[in-house]
Amino acid sequence: MSVPRNLVILTGAGVSAESGIATFRGPGGLWEGHRVEDVCTPVALARDPALVHRFYDARRAALAAVMPNPAHDALARLDAAWRGGLLIVTQNVDDLHERAGARRLVHMHGALQSALCAACGVQVRWEADLPPGAVCGACGGPTLRPDIVFFGEIPYAMDRIERALGEADLFVSIGTSGAVYPAAGFVQGARYAGARTLELNLEPSAGSGYFHETRLGPAGELVPAWVEEVLADAGV
Repeated sequence: MSVPRNLVILTGAGVSAESGIATFRGPGGLWEGHRVEDVCTPVALARDPALVHRFYDARRAALAAVMPNPAHDALARLDAAWRGGLLIVTQNVDDLHERAGARRLVHMHGALQSALCAACGVQVRWEADLPPGAVCGACGGPTLRPDIVFFGEIPYAMDRIERALGEADLFVSIGTSGAVYPAAGFVQGARYAGARTLELNLEPSAGSGYFHETRLGPAGELVPAWVEEVLADAGV
């Protein structure tokens, strides 16, 4: 197989779980004790803004207690060394990729350490608690909300992601369930455009059948090994 030039890497909750961030599904997940409809929809925000804001305040505060793991570090190394095209698309709303040093990165589902003005759309860095009615510095409205893509909303940077998928020689999915769209459909788009596809996951995802190759195991072991492999093949 020829050495790829353009890479697209999708990361999901399985990457950050090894740093101690709970996944949103399964026993002990973030939804435990909350219905999705109560904390992650526009209707929930309108009905009970205090609950929604408290939920994401707690997630934001928890970031101080976690650190990037070897998977984050390996992807940051790849970002720094790779001479071709690279886009890391994360479904995660934590900042562990950035703290590890990744730069060619998009948060398609938003970011905990960001606030979004529901009125004018401005995004601002936000690290403290975000109370309901917080005032937007751009338009003056009491309209700041967590900068999280709720269910029913359009993920960020979809045009950029789709362009990258169309140009990719290799698409790699890491630690994802394959159950949440549109991210779950990226592998099909990449294959249609002619890319090779690789899944690195703890267990087969819902979309494993679409990948040319699946490697199973912890992200903290699989990702560094794969990065070393791809850099060696490229002579980097």
